[in-house]
Amino acid sequence: MPDETARDAAASEPTPNPAPARPAGPNPGGAPESALPSVGARVVAFLAVVISGVCGALIGYAVADLQCEGSCTVQTGGSAIVGGALAAAGVGVVVVLVLRAMGEWKTIRDRDGQAPAPRRQPTGGVRGRPRVQ
Repeated sequence: MPDETARDAAASEPTPNPAPARPAGPNPGGAPESALPSVGARVVAFLAVVISGVCGALIGYAVADLQCEGSCTVQTGGSAIVGGALAAAGVGVVVVLVLRAMGEWKTIRDRDGQAPAPRRQPTGGVRGRPRVQ
């Protein structure tokens, strides 16, 4: 019977959490939380790819429609699909490069702990002073 009471007492005690509590804010090593771009940037990127695909499909359809006489459903549909795919793929490549560059810029800024340098304001109007005397 003493074994049962000891087992019951041990079972009723709370077990310690083996994982330490995660501190709020950036990681202790100073690394950023995630390399993912913001949700807004990803939504804009997605919309850019979708819009470019639609525009490419319209251009592909129009080119095939202008070149074909009579009923050319297969040709115009195929051209629309190819044009949309090519346009979306091209913009998709640019979007990926831009999002990676944004992530890298943010990582460097967070690592250095600096804000970007303010832009220098020109003096002397639009053209400035002439250099010749």
